[in-house]
Amino acid sequence: MLFHLGEMATATQSLDEDTFQALGAELGYTVVMVSPEDEDRELLESFDIDLDAELEGETDEDLAPRPPVVTVMGHVDHGKTKLLDAIRHTNVVAGEAGGITQHIGAYQIEFTHEGVTRPITFIDTPGHEAFTAMRARGAEVTDIAILVVAADDGVMPQTVEALNHAQAAGVPIVVAVNKIDREGANPAKIRQQLTEFNLVAEEYGGDTMFVDVSALKRQGINEVLEAVLLTADAALELVANPNKDARGIAIEANLDKGRGPVATVLVQSGTLHVGDAIVAGTAHGRVRAMFDEHGETLDFAGPSRPVQVLGLTSVPRAGDSLLVAPDDRTARQIASKREAAERAATLAKRRKRISLETFDEALKQGKVETLNLILKGDVSGAVEALEDALLKIDVGDEVDLRIIHRGVGAITQNDVNLATVDSAVIIGFNVRPAERVQELADREGVELKYYSVIYQAIEEVEASLKGMLKPEFEEVQLGTAEIRQVFRSSKFGNIAGSIIRSGTIRRGSKARLTRNGVVIADNIEIQSLRREKDDVTEVREGFECGIGIGARDIAEGDIIETFEMREKPRA
Repeated sequence: MLFHLGEMATATQSLDEDTFQALGAELGYTVVMVSPEDEDRELLESFDIDLDAELEGETDEDLAPRPPVVTVMGHVDHGKTKLLDAIRHTNVVAGEAGGITQHIGAYQIEFTHEGVTRPITFIDTPGHEAFTAMRARGAEVTDIAILVVAADDGVMPQTVEALNHAQAAGVPIVVAVNKIDREGANPAKIRQQLTEFNLVAEEYGGDTMFVDVSALKRQGINEVLEAVLLTADAALELVANPNKDARGIAIEANLDKGRGPVATVLVQSGTLHVGDAIVAGTAHGRVRAMFDEHGETLDFAGPSRPVQVLGLTSVPRAGDSLLVAPDDRTARQIASKREAAERAATLAKRRKRISLETFDEALKQGKVETLNLILKGDVSGAVEALEDALLKIDVGDEVDLRIIHRGVGAITQNDVNLATVDSAVIIGFNVRPAERVQELADREGVELKYYSVIYQAIEEVEASLKGMLKPEFEEVQLGTAEIRQVFRSSKFGNIAGSIIRSGTIRRGSKARLTRNGVVIADNIEIQSLRREKDDVTEVREGFECGIGIGARDIAEGDIIETFEMREKPRA
């Protein structure tokens, strides 16, 4: 059936969603695609692990308060790591390359608020991309986001990006206005700028808490922590059941030379004990040891507690969900089934996607009428200008141009993943891909195009769109010949002894025969062409020749017209 549909597939090949839909329609079946989450839930249910049933069975007596989980986000170099550093009183920045967070960690601090000492968990991510990558995989980790904005620098593109990511997650935001000790610091301006993004300060009648801090001088740190706890108490009900098998998220994982795979895990509900059989994504194992952020061993970890876990057989990905299995065998079976499903999904994705050059063929086969683009540039102004210019390209109603994402900064794995899903082409303006992104794009068959001149990008996209339009052809006359005499030949049929009146007559070209201005034979071919006794390929104006056109009904005075169809360039 696939061969008949024009899809050359082998018996063991993985196919994409569209192919299955077409195949189902052809065979009279309705194909319903199940999300990976539903598939995973079904897999766990086959091992008698029902996550939903556990939640339904919990009563208020089972639930106990848990600490809030906080993520710090903001523009590069606005002092995120310095703020975290001030909060935990340890110097992380000094050992980092250029002050950029290399190590994703999580840690818990104790803070006395209104006479009660309460723990707060901080997740130290390398930026909002990681935050969103984890969310994309269903890892709803964060309760509150602290948005760090430098008072002397103002709201920057990544500030807006971080803010959008936090708002998309539906997470309450506390704004820390950092660097107030600097010359030119203007905290009031930050409050005013952020009102445009629906973050209205409490002093302006809104509900967002703004705190002025100087991470360098350790000013306002307690106020930030107070704001976090007040926001948590006002906006969220943070409870979890500690008396059950642990469920959690792998926040970070790495391969340690001495200790093997080490995963930083945030327990979300239940309690994780040393000796538990665990599964995290496609990794499984038994908890051999657990450590807190200071490297001290722990026997158990309750809700909202981040711990480093030893004992997994492989390294899980950031954002993989962690669960405790009844025994080692079950853990291993769940992990191996997940791995098989993931491998099949990867193989199905590895099909060549659309590029600007192959758009033409894809359109001829009737596959696409929309060109999806992802724009990334070095500055937001350039991206906006490019977007405006591209959307102004007018190529009629047949073809559509959609810009599905735009952003500032290097091309990231997120962009490639998005392009994979929507068969998009990524255009980078004065930017290059981040580390290992080119490999991912090659693997997924996503095309990356780089430009440094806006007009060049516009021209290429326009040419591609025009190539996408179904080609228009026009007829071009090549030459005419008048038949002077008809020779009968038993071998070649009737041969027209002719003189070329205009242009050139070529062997193999299409022709029509007219008599007194009326077409009597159309779509015939110049089969043979002779001058004297020689076969020739073409004869020019003014010369005589014998023409064989395979038409029986020819007479003296008939006109042979030759023509070809040429593609008309789009205006």
